[in-house]
Amino acid sequence: MAVMLKTLTEIVQLRAAGQLVAETYRHIEPYIRPGAQTLELDQLAEEFIRGKGARPMYKGYAPRGHQPFPGSICVAINNVVVHGIPRPGQKLHEGDIVGIDIGVLLQGWIGDACRTYAIGSIDEQSRRLMTVTEQCLALGIAHAKPGNRIGDIGAVIQQHAEAAGFSVVRGLCGHGVGRALWEEPSVPHYGRRGTGYRLREGMVFTIEPMINAGGPDVRVEPDGWTISTADGSRSAQFEHTIALTDRGTEILTALHG
Repeated sequence: MAVMLKTLTEIVQLRAAGQLVAETYRHIEPYIRPGAQTLELDQLAEEFIRGKGARPMYKGYAPRGHQPFPGSICVAINNVVVHGIPRPGQKLHEGDIVGIDIGVLLQGWIGDACRTYAIGSIDEQSRRLMTVTEQCLALGIAHAKPGNRIGDIGAVIQQHAEAAGFSVVRGLCGHGVGRALWEEPSVPHYGRRGTGYRLREGMVFTIEPMINAGGPDVRVEPDGWTISTADGSRSAQFEHTIALTDRGTEILTALHG
C-alpha cells in the first residue's frame, strides 16, 4: 500500500481529531488516581468523545483474526505494553504506571495518541522509564522532517533507550494516520540512520515508542488483545500523531490553547 500524502485541508481535519484526543485526556486526567476503576475511565472517555460528535475509534475495532475490541480506550498497567482491555473491577493502585491510549473518529478522520501516567508515588526505575520513554518520543519527533528517512527516527529512539539501560519493543510500531487507523508508512522505533522511506511534506503518522525496563520480547495474553512484556518487566509508551507540512512538523495531538 502506498503512502497517502495529505492536503492542507485534510490536515486541518486531522488536527481537529487530534485536538479532541488531547481534550479527552484533559477530561479524564483528574480521575487517573489510586482506586480508579479502568472501566469507569473508559466510560468517561466514551461519553466525552460521543458528546463532541465523534466516536471512540477502538471500540468494536476488529482487524482480521481478532474479536472486536470491547473498550473505548486501551489501558496498559505495569507490564502490559499495549492493547489492555478496561475491565469491571480492575483498579489502579498506588505505585502503578498505566498507559492510556485514545483514538477517535471525527467526521471521518482519525486522532490517535498515548500517555503513561504515574499512579501516586512510584519507584525510581519506573519514574526513569517514563522519563526516558517521553524523551524518546521527543527525539523521534525532532528527526521527523522532510528529507530525513524513517530509519532516522527509529535509530535515535533506540540509541537513547538502550543508553539508559532499557529496550525497545520490536514487533509493534508507529503508522500512518488518515481516514483509517493504520496506513502506510510503518514507523519502527529502532533501526539505522539513512534507511527506510524518505519523509515528505503531507505525511501524517504516529510515533509511539514502547520501551521496556527489561528485555524487548512480548507475549499476547489469552484474550487475544493484551500484549505484555515476556519477562514481566514494566513498560511505558508515549505517542503523538504528527503532520509534516511546509511550516515544519506539527504535533496534531498536543493540546492547542
